[in-house]
Amino acid sequence: MARKYSSESSDEDDMRNHRDRNGRRMHSSKRDSRSSYSHRDREHDRRDDESERSGHREDGRTSHRDRYSRRYSEDEDDRKVHKRAERRRDRKNDDHKESLRRTEDDDNDVKSSSRYKEDVKEQRENSKPQETNLSTDVSNLGKSGGVYIPPFKLARMMKEVEDKSSVEYQRLTWDALRKSINGLVNKVNATNIKNIIPELFSENLIRGRGLFCRSCMKSQMASPGFTDVFAALVAVVNTKFREVGDLLLRRIVLQLKRAYKRNDKPQLLAAVKFIAHLVNQQVAHEIIALELLTVLLENPTDDSVEVAVGFVKDCGSILQDLSPKGLHGIFERFRGILHEGEIDKRVQFLIEGLFAIRKAKFNGYPAVRPELDLVEQEDQWTHEISLDEEIDPEITLDIFKPDPNYLENEKRYEELKKNILGEESEDEEGSDAGSDGEDEDDDEDESGEEEEEMMEIKDETETNLVNLRRTIYLTIMSSVDFEEAGHKLLKIKLEPGQEMELCIMLLECCSQERTYLRYYGLLGQRFCMINKVHQENFEKCFVQQYSMIHRLETNKLRNVAKFFAHLLGTDALPWHVLAYIRLTEEDTTSSSRIFIKILFQELSEHLGIRLLNERLSDPLMQDSVESIFPRDNPKNTRFAINFFTSIGLGGITENLREYLKNMPRLIIQQQNAVSESDSSGSSDSGSESSESDSGRDEKRRKRHRR
Repeated sequence: MARKYSSESSDEDDMRNHRDRNGRRMHSSKRDSRSSYSHRDREHDRRDDESERSGHREDGRTSHRDRYSRRYSEDEDDRKVHKRAERRRDRKNDDHKESLRRTEDDDNDVKSSSRYKEDVKEQRENSKPQETNLSTDVSNLGKSGGVYIPPFKLARMMKEVEDKSSVEYQRLTWDALRKSINGLVNKVNATNIKNIIPELFSENLIRGRGLFCRSCMKSQMASPGFTDVFAALVAVVNTKFREVGDLLLRRIVLQLKRAYKRNDKPQLLAAVKFIAHLVNQQVAHEIIALELLTVLLENPTDDSVEVAVGFVKDCGSILQDLSPKGLHGIFERFRGILHEGEIDKRVQFLIEGLFAIRKAKFNGYPAVRPELDLVEQEDQWTHEISLDEEIDPEITLDIFKPDPNYLENEKRYEELKKNILGEESEDEEGSDAGSDGEDEDDDEDESGEEEEEMMEIKDETETNLVNLRRTIYLTIMSSVDFEEAGHKLLKIKLEPGQEMELCIMLLECCSQERTYLRYYGLLGQRFCMINKVHQENFEKCFVQQYSMIHRLETNKLRNVAKFFAHLLGTDALPWHVLAYIRLTEEDTTSSSRIFIKILFQELSEHLGIRLLNERLSDPLMQDSVESIFPRDNPKNTRFAINFFTSIGLGGITENLREYLKNMPRLIIQQQNAVSESDSSGSSDSGSESSESDSGRDEKRRKRHRR
């Protein structure tokens, strides 16, 4: 090493001497060039003087320009040469410093030769293949789990460990848990998700919630097309373990914020898509969707607008139902961006396509696919989180840590797993198997009697009826149009006699609306035309509603009247139900008059006044409308005429007016007919009496002759 150092120092001295010689040569060449330049200048000056004396001033000016241009060009060449020399000198100085540093390092290595030998010895020992041993320090193992152990060997090692609460055994179970969760998440899809869920719940998701969240995020990043599947899986887990859904949502939001700050578009797209489907599954509140869209569109760029368009496509359907005003504000912002015209044409076309999708009511972009709709609405748990909050991702949950209460926690999760999966303990079966034959017979008899008693129990709380009404209500309110609602309602299994509940709930939903929706009339019409049972039930509903019409508010009364007017106008309900209405001053109230008014006004709008008059004048309809157009008393007739005239439907009372006009003549005719019948009756009685008298006289004469 000393020889090497001496040789390098001698080389360095040679280089320094060579550099000094080159520098002296360079300076000498510059002096020579300057001296030559000065000689040329004097020669040119002498020639210029001669040219001036001879009167050639113009040639003198030209020679002066040439002289100055040559002087400046040569000076520039000197400057360039000087700069190159300085750069070479700097590079040589850097090389010299580097060589000195290396020399010092070599000296230090020589001085610590004993330590160097020990390091080499340790490297050789570490390079040898090591056997897996449970006594290794688990704290040195990272997230990957250390050395790979085959499954069969891992199972054998777990059996060999006697202390189930030891750190080594906990480490082995942690590795097995991580591999199992990763395997289940990686192979889940829309077809087998129902089979994967029980297997996933059989693993300790409380202990491995960090592993589950990390596995879901990695799998979703690798396969964005399966995002809705992962969101459905998280939604099911969230119903039982809410902390898992909250942890995953916090990590995704943190990933989104980091990707947005770093302008990492692929990672941002993945995070945004995951949040959209979590909103669809009601795991995340819709407020985070509106916040995210506001942030993306606040300072619009091509990428941010493109991400926002994709986000609205994914969750716009559910935002339209949950927050229509918020979605309207987002689309107004999109419209403003289009009008500004500062973004690329391609992105403008994306926004126009989004408006077309919204016009089609997001047809083709459902919030949740039917095969992934696995969670009931009452079981859903929605987490509210904001983009402005400080988020703790709890990364330590991804790393193994010994649990001092490992056995107790595992036992608790086993009990929780049995409750979730519906497993039952087999201890009772073993005790029953060990009993005598006679005891078994007695138990069977007692169980048979108990079953008979159970069959006789009647539920007076009407729980099933309440659940049925809730199902009907949610189906009606969640459907897009009446055809979808009818299709879903027909799939509901109704017990005999429960068909009436369907009609009642439909009428209740209609009456609760602020204004009448034609949606309910079309749905009721469809049910009346499908099954005659529903038609009869709606007739009963008409009678019940009219009898209790005074209990309804004005808004509900108007909606009910328009609903039945739609059924009558489309012939879904027979017109003989009008026979239940008696239009007289004594038989009506203010509420019933409003009901009749709205009913006939809607019928005139549906059918027209001419067709309505023809319907009411039909001879087959006279029995049904006789109570509405009474002819028994002139007072009632005048009341009906004045009522329909006051509501603008005087045209349908022409026949009644004609009858009232001719009523005095008809009364006289009736009286004459009555008097004639009385006179004819008296004459007949007189003739009969005379005949009886003559008969008596003849009898008397016969007696006298005898």
